[in-house]
Amino acid sequence: MSIIVIGGHTRSVGKTSVVAGLIAALPTHHWTAIKITEHRHGVCSAHGEACGCATADHSWAISEEKDRSGESDTSRFLVAGAEHSWWVRTQPGRLEKAMPRIREIIASTQYAIIESNSILRFLKPDLYLTVLDPQTADFKASALTYLDQADAVLLHATANSKSPAWKQVLLKPVKCPIFVIQPPKYVTQEVVEFVRARLASCIASSQHKTELSS
Repeated sequence: MSIIVIGGHTRSVGKTSVVAGLIAALPTHHWTAIKITEHRHGVCSAHGEACGCATADHSWAISEEKDRSGESDTSRFLVAGAEHSWWVRTQPGRLEKAMPRIREIIASTQYAIIESNSILRFLKPDLYLTVLDPQTADFKASALTYLDQADAVLLHATANSKSPAWKQVLLKPVKCPIFVIQPPKYVTQEVVEFVRARLASCIASSQHKTELSS
């Protein structure tokens, strides 16, 4: 079992496009894709609408995507070639409640790819990629917390890359590879080969450990 997590410093920087791009580029991996959304306060996780409830049964919800129209993010994962696609919704700070079910889903597949930053609080993936756009000022605390854990950074190419809109955020501590991307192409061949090689290395390491323990 191999797990990839795709994060980003805020919304609308291309996380979903990266997930879909990797699924399409590596079709033999038979992906299970998971998107995690933490709703704002007052929004029901079960229905995705403001309902004013604060009951425990509305703190999180998980549904499997079946629609292949490509209109939603999880539907895009299926269109890209994922065998299964799941949408996890939680209230702020309640992702822990959904983790037992998420772990069951992950355990049932060989390759899982998850769109989230927050899940890094609860599991260590085999590969963590983060998407950064210097022209978008917002930088979530969760993304900053895990920035130094990234195995690679996918950095939007900009004409003014020396003057990012971020405040008090530096890339200097990041010692992992940085791949420059040019939307709408979020996944380059270089990124694909990096991911392919890392997954192959994880599998080889896992097989070696199995042989040593047998």
